[in-house]
Amino acid sequence: MNNKEKLVTAGLCTTALISLVILFIVVGYIFVNGIGAISLEFLLESPYRFEQGGIFPQIIGSLCLVCVCLFFAVPLGVASAIYLAEYAPDNRLTSSVRFFVECLAGIPSIVIGLFGLIFLVYYLGFGISMLSGGLALGVMILPWTVRASEEAIKTVPQAYREASLALGATKLQTIRSVVLKSAYPGIITGVLLGMGKALGETAVVLLTAGSGLESFLPRSVFDPVGSLPVYVYMLATQGHTSAAFAATFGASLVLIALFLSISVFALVLRNRYIKRLTGGRRS
Repeated sequence: MNNKEKLVTAGLCTTALISLVILFIVVGYIFVNGIGAISLEFLLESPYRFEQGGIFPQIIGSLCLVCVCLFFAVPLGVASAIYLAEYAPDNRLTSSVRFFVECLAGIPSIVIGLFGLIFLVYYLGFGISMLSGGLALGVMILPWTVRASEEAIKTVPQAYREASLALGATKLQTIRSVVLKSAYPGIITGVLLGMGKALGETAVVLLTAGSGLESFLPRSVFDPVGSLPVYVYMLATQGHTSAAFAATFGASLVLIALFLSISVFALVLRNRYIKRLTGGRRS
């Protein structure tokens, strides 16, 4: 390795360390300020008098919103990716579809929230509800799911498809039994990225799902639902007491822990699937 390569390596290593330090500072700041608010009462009680009480409805509401979002976006996104990767001809129309999917990923969330408010809440009559919020979040993460799934499908070697077809399998059987099984880890990674974006989204949820301070659990998908990001936003912008400050960071810490827990669980499942798929051999 010459001096120039050593310099580039040292520069890249430094930037990686800086990124890591910034991440630890942010998480550490939230942890230090929020850990004091964490208690069983805070996790299991409902909020009252604005900053008093706990965040149990907000935890359940965030999980419900993510479930509705994934239930809508994952099947639609994976099916779209299968069509784009396996069936769509390589022409301008397909390129245009991919271009607009990428553009949709860059639309500001407040615009998607406004669309959800006008179309889902008012036009379709779903009201401010879990269904409106989940569907709007699904629209937001749909491009991420499509692009990640398509790229994962494209990475499956063509030889796998040819071998399956040579054994007499139809194209649909090949996609279901060979391509999707091999692309599954990449698809899960894309879903995780979308889920993280949905779990931490504020603007879309504020306009379509509820005020964030709901003190009740939803009994149906048509009920308003509280969520942790909106709860944090409301207390951070309108709470001016030490209790509001502590609750804001406590809820932020719970939101981070929630996302990490779901991500670790999904990654463990993914790694177990890869291990089973490869028979324990390293890929």
